[in-house]
Amino acid sequence: MVKKILAIVSCILAVGAASMEAEGPANALPRSAPEEQGVSSSGVLAFVEAADREIDALHSFMLVRHGHVVAEGWWSPYGATSRHSLFSLSKSFTSTAVGLAVAEGKLSVDDEVLKFFPEDAPPEPSANLKAMRVSDLLRMSTGHETEPSLSGSPVWTKAFLGHPVPHKPGTHFRYNTPATYMLSAIVQKATGSTVLEYLRPRLFDPLGIEDPEWGTSPQGITLGGYGLSIRTEDIARFGQLFLQKGTWRGRQVVPAAWVDAATARQTSNGSDPRSDWDQGYGYQFWRSRHASYRGDGAFGQFCIVMPDRDAVVAITAGTKDMQAVLNLVWEKLLPTLREGRLPVDPESDKKLRDALGGLKVRLLEGSGSPGPAAGQSGKRFAFPSNDEKIEVVALEFDDDAGAATLVIRREGVDQRIACGRNQWTKGRLALGPTDEQPVAVCGAWIAEGTYAAKICLYETPFCLTVSLRFSGDQVLFDAEYNVAFGPTKRPQLVGRRE
Repeated sequence: MVKKILAIVSCILAVGAASMEAEGPANALPRSAPEEQGVSSSGVLAFVEAADREIDALHSFMLVRHGHVVAEGWWSPYGATSRHSLFSLSKSFTSTAVGLAVAEGKLSVDDEVLKFFPEDAPPEPSANLKAMRVSDLLRMSTGHETEPSLSGSPVWTKAFLGHPVPHKPGTHFRYNTPATYMLSAIVQKATGSTVLEYLRPRLFDPLGIEDPEWGTSPQGITLGGYGLSIRTEDIARFGQLFLQKGTWRGRQVVPAAWVDAATARQTSNGSDPRSDWDQGYGYQFWRSRHASYRGDGAFGQFCIVMPDRDAVVAITAGTKDMQAVLNLVWEKLLPTLREGRLPVDPESDKKLRDALGGLKVRLLEGSGSPGPAAGQSGKRFAFPSNDEKIEVVALEFDDDAGAATLVIRREGVDQRIACGRNQWTKGRLALGPTDEQPVAVCGAWIAEGTYAAKICLYETPFCLTVSLRFSGDQVLFDAEYNVAFGPTKRPQLVGRRE
């Protein structure tokens, strides 16, 4: 009898351990083999391989089906524990804060915008400005012809309200990041908390989104339209919350009515059936093809929700072509989502796991050598005054073209950057006016006498490639980002040996 009881207890403990392993840490989404959730491993593998081959570059990917993560991968040096800048995907979180404040009776979508900022209103507000409501901010129909500029103003709300409103609010779609900032400012006025503070106990904590980072304006208002930084699984949880009509583990976290309103087509924004940016706009969510909706951000940050397929896709990236990413989702991933369980496919499942485990942002490759630069190791090259504020550059390397250390002196401070050879080497670096941040660096002699270093700021979409071409007593310094809101290539600098 004792043996029988012990066997039963052992069985219960084993089942419990297996259950905990499937669920993972607290608040983590449960994991599952793809076929168990009606997803073809070979189909997901085709998507991953195509993305790795055709998109430069995805940083992470997570597919959730029937509430289970069935595939997840990060392109090294990006990883599961690292946050990633969301850019305009932040807007969907600000919309959620508005919805929660509405549910608590703090404000209404029919409230006039001027109601919240009488001290910032122009002396004689126009009729269109007086007519602008919170709902117009939410659906990007403020009546603006051009986007207001806020950054140069000491008071951003005042700059927004002072911008011309030539169209009647609600009649003209104009994607407008400052409008989302105004939503953030309204939430703060109505609740007494920043959007980040307001969402922490109401959204972030219930979903297990730990330590979200979100910048503020000079007035201490959460940026709203951009600036949120969280992890890939956090994006997936947010999408799953909306897929579940605002419920999370039996609790109504966001009102279902708000989920429906925010993700519905609130305004028209185009008619091209091939474009995912012409399918209509909700309350800070985009409508997409294939009866889906999404939050998205510059350079490929996506939270894609497919209610008809009971699926969520979370993606972070640093790409210039966001439509290409969505095209791959529809062409490669969508057909893999089937009804019912699929037969177990151990071979394809292993291939998928191996592929997801070996992803890597493309390393710099080179077959060059120091050549005539062999004697320049450690030599310092000084630059005339320049916008990049680079004063001195040096490269320390071995004659066998092994790993190197790049030294850049900016505003009187030397920064030493270890460059991995055929691998990413992690460190910290301050670029321009930004604070020091995590980076991963690889380098190679890409031509005789020319060394290049690829600096990946792996909590952002950005990679900076710098090259040093040694010629006699001078060095030519070139720098180019993978993506940027302006020109990606910086002006060439010419340094002379000290």
